[in-house]
Amino acid sequence: MTYRVCFVCTGNICRSPIAESVFRARVEGAGLDGLVEVDSAGTGDWHEGENADPRARSVLEEHGYVLDHTARRFESSWFARLDLVIALDSGHLKALRRLAPTAEDAAKVRLLRSYAPAADDDLDVPDPYYGGRDGFEECLEMVEEASAGLLAAVREDVEGQMA
Repeated sequence: MTYRVCFVCTGNICRSPIAESVFRARVEGAGLDGLVEVDSAGTGDWHEGENADPRARSVLEEHGYVLDHTARRFESSWFARLDLVIALDSGHLKALRRLAPTAEDAAKVRLLRSYAPAADDDLDVPDPYYGGRDGFEECLEMVEEASAGLLAAVREDVEGQMA
C-alpha cells in the first residue's frame, strides 16, 4: 500500500513545490520511495498549469534538489486517497480543514513546521513570492528543518500499515 503526502501552499509555485522536492529527496534517501508518494498543490488556481517560480527552482537546484513541477489546485476529492496533507501556513491549514469532507479528512491536515523541534509557536513558513531570493533560501531552510521530523512520522505510519 502506498502512503500519500501532499504539500499545500497558496499558488503551488513557491513553498509547496520546495517542500515536495525536499521531502521526496528525504523519502528516496530513506529507501521509502517505493512506499511513499509525494506531491503538492495550491489552495487556489491562480498559477494552475505553470512551472514553479524560477527563484524556487534556482534555490532547489543550487542545493542539489530536483523539481519536475506543474502547479495545480487542491481538490476536496483528493482527501480520500491522501494519508497526510501538509499545510505551509495557518491560513492554508484553515482552508484545507474547511475543504475536508469529513472530520477524519480534516484530521489529516497538519502544519509542516509542527514537525520542526525548534519552531516553537512560529509554525508558518513565510511566503517568499513578493520578496527577494533570501526569502526562498529561508523557506528552504525551514522545510529542510521540518523534513526530518516529518520523515520520522511518515516512516512510523508506513511501518504501522505494513504490520
